[in-house]
Amino acid sequence: MIRPEGHKDSAYLVKAIAEHKITTLHFVPSMLQVFLETGKLETSNSLKRIICSGEALPFALQENCFANLDAELHNLYGPTEAAIDVTFWDCKGGMEQQIVPIGRPIANTQIYILDPQLQLVPIGVAGELHIRGAGLRRGYLHRPALTAEKFIPNPFTLEPGTRLYKTGDLARYLPDGNIEFLGRIDHQVKIRGFRIELGEIEARLHQHPQVGNAAVITGKDTLGNQQLVAYIAPKQGQNPTPQEIRDFLKEKLPEYMLPASFVLLDVLPLTPS
Repeated sequence: MIRPEGHKDSAYLVKAIAEHKITTLHFVPSMLQVFLETGKLETSNSLKRIICSGEALPFALQENCFANLDAELHNLYGPTEAAIDVTFWDCKGGMEQQIVPIGRPIANTQIYILDPQLQLVPIGVAGELHIRGAGLRRGYLHRPALTAEKFIPNPFTLEPGTRLYKTGDLARYLPDGNIEFLGRIDHQVKIRGFRIELGEIEARLHQHPQVGNAAVITGKDTLGNQQLVAYIAPKQGQNPTPQEIRDFLKEKLPEYMLPASFVLLDVLPLTPS
């Protein structure tokens, strides 16, 4: 129904939704953000559900979606190696815990969150997310070494030939059994002997009620020592101070994970895509 490349033009997309009475849209979250900023969304009242996947869905974006559209919002997670989506979460507005989980596994799929020794981690503890199930691929074409590295024997069954896929994603179980996505394991850094997951710090920053977007990177101080730097774009009309944000993080993270510097920006720079 949409002309080629039409999804890249939000104004055209709004018009097409109204014209064709579209009920269901599937966005990556960054595209949903652009769509919500287009305006004139009152013409999109045919929408009944929006599905997001491909990127982490920020809590602020979820709330913005509910504020502008009378539609369901679903957050899905999954890599290409497992037929794309393997978990689902029906978003709910106004939750006390300001995160958007990736939920629970879909039918015929099992999720394991494991430590480096392939042991199950306790509830609330971060580990690497592994996938088993009917949608799992056999491996990578003509790449046996990479296949052996990522598609490992399943240690939780005696059934021969079953595999787990090591996603490289960091996640943890919430007390209610749903899963929270924390970022990529290969975004880990080591500072003063502590292994730190940058995505976990970013996830906590996005829980601050005045933070619209955030990114954490490593930098160096005047003596050349590594330190954490947080770049923050506040929500429209908000003006939090670095100290306020630091105090907020203190309640959620250990001292060694607190950024040394907080840089406030009007917007977070993005690539054209």
